[in-house]
Amino acid sequence: MSENKLLIDVGSTYFKVCANDKLEQHFRDFNKDIYDDLLSKCSDTISAFKKEEVYICSSANGGLTTLIIGVTNSFSLKFATNIAYNSGINIINTVLYQNIETTSIPSDLIDVVIIVGGIDSVENVFDEKLFKYLENLKYSNIVFAGSTKDADYLNKNIKDLVLIENIINNKLHVVEEPLKNYLTNLYQADIEGKEDIKHLYDLTSNQIYSTPYIVNKTLPFIDSKFAAVNPFILVDIGGATTDIHYSKDLSYDNMVTENEYDRLVFKKLGVFKSKESLIFAAKNNEFVYELLAHLKVTENIFNENTDKSLRILMQLAIFLVLYKVSEVHPLYIKLKLHLLKSVVLTGGITKVLSFEEIEDIIAFFYKKILNSQNHPSIVMDSNYDIWTLGIKNKGN
Repeated sequence: MSENKLLIDVGSTYFKVCANDKLEQHFRDFNKDIYDDLLSKCSDTISAFKKEEVYICSSANGGLTTLIIGVTNSFSLKFATNIAYNSGINIINTVLYQNIETTSIPSDLIDVVIIVGGIDSVENVFDEKLFKYLENLKYSNIVFAGSTKDADYLNKNIKDLVLIENIINNKLHVVEEPLKNYLTNLYQADIEGKEDIKHLYDLTSNQIYSTPYIVNKTLPFIDSKFAAVNPFILVDIGGATTDIHYSKDLSYDNMVTENEYDRLVFKKLGVFKSKESLIFAAKNNEFVYELLAHLKVTENIFNENTDKSLRILMQLAIFLVLYKVSEVHPLYIKLKLHLLKSVVLTGGITKVLSFEEIEDIIAFFYKKILNSQNHPSIVMDSNYDIWTLGIKNKGN
């Protein structure tokens, strides 16, 4: 890395600051403003760089919440969900248009509503049902990325609607960039509107990106620093969520997109902010007691607040995320885990678990769930190089 770049990642639990390939990590003080907390811990490092030399990504604002309305599960909803996740967006609900009259309406304010459906050669996809649903929905932004023949009709009936290029072309291929650019720009506007994050622009003259978006941008370059072999998955276990980024080669879906990698978000599998929901998911998994016995602990470990209990929770998070994308679990996308060559782990987990502890849990999963004595190679991003690769590439 050139010496004139400072990389900062502001997470929900930690700050990470990387200068001249030297990385600092600091646990956040939640009693302080993010900007003040960052300067109190890293001011000497930050002061050595000009604003144009500082690159920041963040997940500390919680990301944007979105609701997606689509015409089909197999095309519009699937494609829009794919683009939103890869833009670092949190999806709170998806609505199949044919069921919109019987779908419950979220009570919370939604940052952005995405409406998709129909290729450009079809029209009259939407009608009054859509407008009635939106009247009862609280949202800040709304965007239409569907059939151009319906664009004028929707624009006349939906206030402040943003029209962008259809995400589905006439060959049923995905057009990602217009919606992705809209969402990443919206994310920046969201940051600028939040008091404790917008002050970070006092440190940089560059755009602040969503951390998951930056990680997704990193994946094509991952083999420049790591012995990761395609197809691979990258598992990022954080304080609030667990993200999994995976090679398209592993998916049973046949979506044609420009992206080689996709992202899934498990909002209830974090080890700090969503600890209770992680424990709940573990207790309701049919293999958990056998797994706890394998780890030589009992369910009493869930009531502890020790270093050992944290390690167990992180191991459980690895097991559960693999379980939720395997063929034995019907609620999430299925991945061809038997073809997996590498598992790359990043985030706080690499500072807590040893290589042996990670290998133990992955070997248990492959033996118990996939009936295989072999498992993929394990790569640990202990120095957060994956994140720095992504933001450096964005800054070039």
